[in-house]
Amino acid sequence: MRTLLIVNPNATSTTRSTRDLLAHALESRTELTVVQTEHRGHAAELAQWAADTRMDLIVVHGGDGTVNETINGFLPLPGARQREWLPRLGIIPGGSANVFARSLGIEPDPVTATNQLIDLLRDEADRRIGLGVADDRWFTFSAGVGLDADVCEAIDAKRANGKPATPTRYVRTTVKQFFRTKRHAPQVRLTIPGHEPITDVHYAFVTNASPWTYLDNTPVVTNPGTSFETGLGVFAMRTMGILSTLLLTRQLLIANGDPKGHKLFREDDVPGVLIESERPIGLQIDGDFIGRRNMVNFTAVPDILEVVAPKP
Repeated sequence: MRTLLIVNPNATSTTRSTRDLLAHALESRTELTVVQTEHRGHAAELAQWAADTRMDLIVVHGGDGTVNETINGFLPLPGARQREWLPRLGIIPGGSANVFARSLGIEPDPVTATNQLIDLLRDEADRRIGLGVADDRWFTFSAGVGLDADVCEAIDAKRANGKPATPTRYVRTTVKQFFRTKRHAPQVRLTIPGHEPITDVHYAFVTNASPWTYLDNTPVVTNPGTSFETGLGVFAMRTMGILSTLLLTRQLLIANGDPKGHKLFREDDVPGVLIESERPIGLQIDGDFIGRRNMVNFTAVPDILEVVAPKP
């Protein structure tokens, strides 16, 4: 089995010792090539090369952004020319949140996850999952417009200045961005097949799995009925009121929670959603700020990616 190991050396919890352990474990069982990313977009280039040369497996040791970039490098979008050969995907968490890997049941500790990956490869335990598309880009677990995109933009700026993306920094940044934008009028409109248009929305999340994210070890659940085997989850807020937000936040942090509210629109299994905004609004995909758009079309694509992960 021919394997490409992509390592992001700048990811939050990626270390040389873990990389060496992972490489040693894989090279004893596969024909291994190890490459470290050197610039933005490098993981996508490496993944495309791996697919072009018919490698059997791509293992990513990095965070959610590196995983997303890898998938977008080798997996053709719907309607594009399809490849004759697609590698499987393995993940060893190396970022700050590792939401995609944890949602798949992959152990958060990189050393434990390495042993888990080897066991899964030995047992030939693969899993086919669905992904989401936001216009021209795959997303694995979450995308959003408005508040969370603004938070991601601010966190990306802090990372560029050498500040790590810790849970505490995410909370502080979210509170700051909330009060910065709460005075703005709602400008977002959602169109979902089978529903009347949802208007006067301040911000919206579109998810491909549950939880939406993790606050340290606590899952934050927006759409408990959404999974890799269903359509997309939609979570849209039509208020920035402090009391309503605090009550909703409490629901999001409850184990097995089922968020509800008078000003909340939530649907856990939709084939797609069109989000439009009067003014350009921030878009994040899998935790990375993408830019500002007036319109984004989200679509669920079932059974599209083969991953080495525990069965659901």
